[in-house]
Amino acid sequence: MPEITEKELPSSLKPMWLKALTAVQTSNLEYGISLLQGVLKESPGFLDGRKMLRECELKIAGNTKKKAGLFGMSGGGVGIMKLQSAAKKDPAGTLPLIEKELEKDPLNDQANDLLFDTCLKLELFESAAFALETVRKGNPENAKLLHKLAEFYLSRDQPMIASEVYNDIIKHHPTDGPAIKGSKDASARASMQKQKWDENADMRSLMKNTAEFEELEKASRTGLTREQLEERRDKVVEKYNLDPNHLATVKDLANLYEQLEDWHNAHTFFSWAHSLSNGDVALATKAAAMNDRALELDMKNLESAAAADPNNAELQAALDARKADRLAEQVQESQKRVDQNPTDPQLRFELGTALYKAGEYSAAIPHLQQATRNPHIRTKVLLTLARAFRAKGMFDLAIKQLSDALADLVAMDNTKKEVLYEKGLIHAEVNDKASALDCFKQIYEVDYGYRDVAERVESSYV
Repeated sequence: MPEITEKELPSSLKPMWLKALTAVQTSNLEYGISLLQGVLKESPGFLDGRKMLRECELKIAGNTKKKAGLFGMSGGGVGIMKLQSAAKKDPAGTLPLIEKELEKDPLNDQANDLLFDTCLKLELFESAAFALETVRKGNPENAKLLHKLAEFYLSRDQPMIASEVYNDIIKHHPTDGPAIKGSKDASARASMQKQKWDENADMRSLMKNTAEFEELEKASRTGLTREQLEERRDKVVEKYNLDPNHLATVKDLANLYEQLEDWHNAHTFFSWAHSLSNGDVALATKAAAMNDRALELDMKNLESAAAADPNNAELQAALDARKADRLAEQVQESQKRVDQNPTDPQLRFELGTALYKAGEYSAAIPHLQQATRNPHIRTKVLLTLARAFRAKGMFDLAIKQLSDALADLVAMDNTKKEVLYEKGLIHAEVNDKASALDCFKQIYEVDYGYRDVAERVESSYV
């Protein structure tokens, strides 16, 4: 899907666009927003329209952190979770829904992050950058998304802008090691790039020939069938065998393995590309992500094998050992990320969750408590925190966390059902049958088939 300019806007949309311009100029912002939403629904690649839409929304919101925070809490995280699921199946169709969510809070970190990911899938690269640039401008202390933005610019061979983003991170998080290193590496790459530009060496002349340039462009496109991907992989493997140290070829091969969901090979080649790139942060992050997926796949395969042969004690022992090792690895990885960026609530939540799963409940609690500062993940944090208290036998504190979570929830969605069910279990555990039944009945009234609530509720009438 190409990005277009005002001149390239379809003629059928130009009257609506002109009306939107007039509405904005006369400060009729709400009407302008509705018109711009209509233009973008039909032409999602119109970046100038998206920028103007966000500008109008920010003016209405007041464009202050205080108001953005209030708007962010009112938007809730449930809508975003549903949109994330929808975007996986239909990214183009979900774009207008994401924009409606951003209309409530244009500085919503989760919504802008989802807009970035969705635009990336549609190859709307400038629109993707704009989504995270909105976060950079409105919530510059969000190191996680700014790191993501910097890595995006590096992947697009824009090291100078990446360096500026890293410097913004350092302003708010002076001890962020990856940002400090990223800034230095990006600045060095930018200097090298400038030197090549000064020598009038454009992209095509820096490659061996025009055919190679076109081949790499073709490789970057998405939407190929598995058979086409495998065919491309085999061709790139031949090129790699001729020159294993050619960075563009190694990156191409790594991306193909990722698209084929061959996580082990994707990890191998992203790691090798990272080595060849002299420490490209984006490639290191990619290699780590591929390694996580490879480990998850190994775990699933081991679980399937153990389930198929339940009497195999050796296989079960291997599965138990691997689970324990994986939990320890997740704690170690999460702790490392928190050490690098101790003020990020999302990273605190990930560490607290890893510690909880590892059975280190006391260690998990302070990290989870700090993570409650992020309104977008607050419900999930409180649920995990309640489970940690429950595991320690501190039932009153567990119930308090779940009550706080329920106070933030309105619709009876899966999240509210899970919180109510957990609360009901704890009430039952402390022999508060009336409160437990009340929780289970609330679920029963809207979802008869949810877990075992039907049995629990109906048995109370016998």
